[in-house]
Amino acid sequence: MAQTFIAGPCVIESAELLDIVAAKLVEINKKQGTDIIFKASFDKANRTSLRSFRGPGIDRGLQMLSDVKEKYGLRLLTDIHEAWQAKAAGEVVDVLQIPAFLCRQTDLLTAAAKTGRIVNIKKAQFLSGRDMRYPVEKAQDAGAKEVWLTERGNMMGYNNLVVDFRNIPDMLEIVPTVIMDCTHSVQRPGGADGKTGGDRRYVPQMALAAKAFGATGWFFEVHPTPDKGLSDAANMLELDKLEELIEKLMSI
Repeated sequence: MAQTFIAGPCVIESAELLDIVAAKLVEINKKQGTDIIFKASFDKANRTSLRSFRGPGIDRGLQMLSDVKEKYGLRLLTDIHEAWQAKAAGEVVDVLQIPAFLCRQTDLLTAAAKTGRIVNIKKAQFLSGRDMRYPVEKAQDAGAKEVWLTERGNMMGYNNLVVDFRNIPDMLEIVPTVIMDCTHSVQRPGGADGKTGGDRRYVPQMALAAKAFGATGWFFEVHPTPDKGLSDAANMLELDKLEELIEKLMSI
């Protein structure tokens, strides 16, 4: 089965950052024969603090993503938080992502489905893999041609996540494409004094463990200098480590 790779910065910080990451993904695609989907968010509407950076907004953000597609020829993924955003985003990107906290929002799911784009639904931190049949049914009933599911861990007490990798085979019984979100799964939500903490050291292990459980795709938030990133800094993988990890996953 074909392997799906998604990578990019957590949020659109600048056109320069998008260029740096996109150029690297094109390089990896040429060397490894992959088709990495470029990911970036135009708005991070669920930041821990009101003072946290959210992004350029939908109008400017979608234009910047469109520029990436035109310049680099990469497929695109972005997330939406409200139903009204689906139509505009669907005119630019190839995959619409439903954030984990919002995966049961019926209007959001149906609006994404009606665009005709692939809908990637991230499993909520409070749901099991088997629970995801219901969000998938909502999207499919609304006309979605293709639905993916993404594992990103479950809440474990306060400010911590754990990954139950059994969710991957459970979700493969629902849809054929199950993505492992290797960077959000190492988060410690809200556990860093008003922002989300985490530990990127464990990203490769998350990816490899998911491979053992049958994942068909991998999601990596990457940044050339992740500690300077404006969102999810503690969890993003260093951009220069992405190719080695992808090559390892493809060789297994």
